Amino acid sequence: MATTDAGLVSDAHEQPGHGHSDHGHGDHDHPSYLAHHFDTPEQQFDSGKLGMWLFLVTEVLFFSGMFCAYAIFRAWRPEVFEGCSQFLNTKLGAINTGVLLFSSFTMAWGVRCAQKEQHKLLTVMLATTLSCATIFLGVKAIEYSHKWHLGLLPAGLFSYDPSNPHPVGGPNYLAYICAPFAIITAGVAVWLVVSFLRGAKFQFECAKPLLVVCLCFFVGVGLGTILESGGEEGHHEGDHAAVAAVEGEHGGAAEHGEEHSHEKEGEHAEEPAADAVVDLPAAGAMVNESADLAVIERLASDATNTGLQDELAARRAQSQQSAGGILYDVTDDTSATIASAPEDVLRPSRAGVFFSIYYCMTGIHAIHILAGIGVLVWLLVRSIRQDFNRNYFGPVDYVGLYWHIVDMIWIYLFPLMYLIR
Repeated sequence: MATTDAGLVSDAHEQPGHGHSDHGHGDHDHPSYLAHHFDTPEQQFDSGKLGMWLFLVTEVLFFSGMFCAYAIFRAWRPEVFEGCSQFLNTKLGAINTGVLLFSSFTMAWGVRCAQKEQHKLLTVMLATTLSCATIFLGVKAIEYSHKWHLGLLPAGLFSYDPSNPHPVGGPNYLAYICAPFAIITAGVAVWLVVSFLRGAKFQFECAKPLLVVCLCFFVGVGLGTILESGGEEGHHEGDHAAVAAVEGEHGGAAEHGEEHSHEKEGEHAEEPAADAVVDLPAAGAMVNESADLAVIERLASDATNTGLQDELAARRAQSQQSAGGILYDVTDDTSATIASAPEDVLRPSRAGVFFSIYYCMTGIHAIHILAGIGVLVWLLVRSIRQDFNRNYFGPVDYVGLYWHIVDMIWIYLFPLMYLIR
């Protein structure tokens, strides 16, 4: 009986479709790159691409929420967003935009190389894409460290002082940002030397492009430093000095206005205040138009000076029209002037909101860049190992789609953050 049962079990294992023999035979028919639950490479590629598109839809929805927050807060305080955007270096943003656009080109070229089994060229394209990504992060490190040094931080931490636009001292934020990349670069350099000495050809071939990629981060830092320092006397000096200049003009106008008003009060103490309308245009010595406007504002504060109030309203309308229709008054008080705009714009409770949105959107985008660098390094190693062929290039195509989405998001971020003025 035992012999019979053993024979039945043996026969069952030998029948087709039973046991592990048939399963092993089926796996033997599949190529190494084809997963066991797919019948053809085409089916595997289409399934992977569908999954990637579903993931990218969630990414678009994720960033859409931040874009909606941006639109709402900008609609509430347009003058704050326009004023705070003056502190963003347009040159650095434009350089990063060009770098990412070029990286999209090299990534698309890499997908084509994988389809045509051009392994060496694929490695070059992936390494170039990685280099562009690290240059982007290097430029962004300069942007972030400069703003942190000035105190242009999110709400609750905003500490920018218009009277001291270039503070001296404080922590070296750039060193903190560059430290991890310096450690990684040193590690890759050691890996390159050790693999060369040991004769590990594959590891040596992997370390060479990765070392170039790491060094490109510091190329981005150097490029950003040149553009940032070159813009200190141009872009940033103009932006930071604009606040002090407007406040200075306002202070000078106020002093001049006080002297002029006291003089008027002494000479015409018994005359009606409305008669000052006749004397104001005759003051040809008042070359500074802002000082003239300050005098009008001071005299128009008297409720009986209806003529001066009309004159003040007309001058404001004319200044708004000459400024391209931009409204600088940011309060509901009728006595608010252009000089009060910088103070209100740079109020921490308002400017902090802009920089909160700025750091949130650009910071999360930078995190996506870091994630893309991780998967691109994985593709680079597999490319050197020549894992991809005409029937199996799906991973390169999937990562390419992800990289294009990340680049496209920056194309929207750049004009909304840097060019809104």
